[in-house]
Amino acid sequence: MGPSPIFYSQRMKVSVTVHVYNHEKFIANTLESIVSQQTTFPFEVIVGDDCSTDGSREIIRAYQEKYPEIIKPLFHPQNLGGYGKMNALATFEVAQGEYIATVDGDDYWIDPLKLQKQIDFLDAHPDFIACFHNAIIRFDDGAFPDTNVNPIDQKDVITVDDLVGEEEIWFIATSSLIFRHHRLGAMPQWFYDSKSGDIPRLILLAKLGPMKYLPDVMSVYRKNAGGLSFTDHKNDAAFLWNRLGMYRGIDQELGFRFHSRLRKTYATYFLQLAGARQYIGTWRQPWYALKSLYLSRPNASQHTKQVLQDWVIPNGLMQIYANTKYRIEKILGRKP
Repeated sequence: MGPSPIFYSQRMKVSVTVHVYNHEKFIANTLESIVSQQTTFPFEVIVGDDCSTDGSREIIRAYQEKYPEIIKPLFHPQNLGGYGKMNALATFEVAQGEYIATVDGDDYWIDPLKLQKQIDFLDAHPDFIACFHNAIIRFDDGAFPDTNVNPIDQKDVITVDDLVGEEEIWFIATSSLIFRHHRLGAMPQWFYDSKSGDIPRLILLAKLGPMKYLPDVMSVYRKNAGGLSFTDHKNDAAFLWNRLGMYRGIDQELGFRFHSRLRKTYATYFLQLAGARQYIGTWRQPWYALKSLYLSRPNASQHTKQVLQDWVIPNGLMQIYANTKYRIEKILGRKP
């Protein structure tokens, strides 16, 4: 049961933006979980369909007919590209709400008071830019048991400092986030160039103020074979260069305040580039491995040794070294 139409004479409080591409199997569950929200304020649902080729649009139209004052489809005549970011931005542009709540078309909410709880907090704390909550990670094929996105000791106030680390950080499910619409300005070019949408958007939001974490488990983050996370190939050079570009953009965006941390992130991606399938057997393998060592300095001796063995010193030389070491230790009476 959706919100009473009587509220729509007021200013729109929340725009729920749903980002859809070939989610025929899931979108009905997603929309049902949204229109079932119990609120004291009006909300609209902007459903951006990025030119799906399955039956997603027919399901969206059916929900529009059932909830004409709530469901507002945004059917793109062609796929907008940008790994789904352009579809998300298009929904933000037409949204009328004071706040935006984001949902991917294969995720869903499990608490009918989700919106109310988060908006109550944000209304009472105008210095906070956003609010998120815990969520369940659920594999569509049942390959793994359900787990929670956030641990029991998750910090409850998040700043930029918590979103930038020596490795990639992710702990805010898209389906859990609500942010102040009017505070999000124009996106920088590096955002558009990035394959990721969530990571840079969270950084840009956190620049504007802290984020509040609610421990309530109120949504499901569904992983399935069609999800974008399954198309990210960590041994693909194009993906890895794109990630490096994104973090360089973040580094500049934050005035290089976290450069020492991000340098370790660069090191991680250069080491992965050494193993990229496009560079196997080329001079780039040892070069990127050495660059990784340089960027990650100071290194633990074992890490340096492992990188040199795996990526820099040719296998033939390593075999000679191992055989020579074995013979010397045998002559000296040491246990090899």
